[in-house]
Amino acid sequence: MAPRHKKTKKKIVAQLPTLHPHAAGIDIGAREIWVAVPPGSDPRPVRRFDTFTDDLHQLRDWLLQCGVQTVAMESTGVYWIPLFQILEAAGLEVCLVNARHCRNLPGRKTDVQDCQWLQYLHAVGLLRASFRPPEHTCAIAAGSCAVPPIRCA
Repeated sequence: MAPRHKKTKKKIVAQLPTLHPHAAGIDIGAREIWVAVPPGSDPRPVRRFDTFTDDLHQLRDWLLQCGVQTVAMESTGVYWIPLFQILEAAGLEVCLVNARHCRNLPGRKTDVQDCQWLQYLHAVGLLRASFRPPEHTCAIAAGSCAVPPIRCA
């Protein structure tokens, strides 16, 4: 009887065309931020930043050094707001991605892999930005919802 050989299927990886060659991916947490830039933009294309204001400015400067023009950010809660405003003020196009929409996508196990996956998906145009009104509308909405100060007697 001849030995049976198991047939192996060759995995075919489809290469999608890059629509945004200067795209970065950012995974935001409460204590740290992981950022991935396109391979070849920097010797270390994935970096970790703290969440203090000085660190956010360093992150912005690094993205601009790497030639990044557009950024996809994934965050829950309100941790994304300061970074969003800093990057937008620097002239970067910021795509805020709903974490629930990305949760079911395969290929993410760690924060490093998560930001790399976001960078790839954004580069090939597979991410959709959440709605964010213009800055002047946000300022008006924030002013109308402000809680009046408490007066002590």
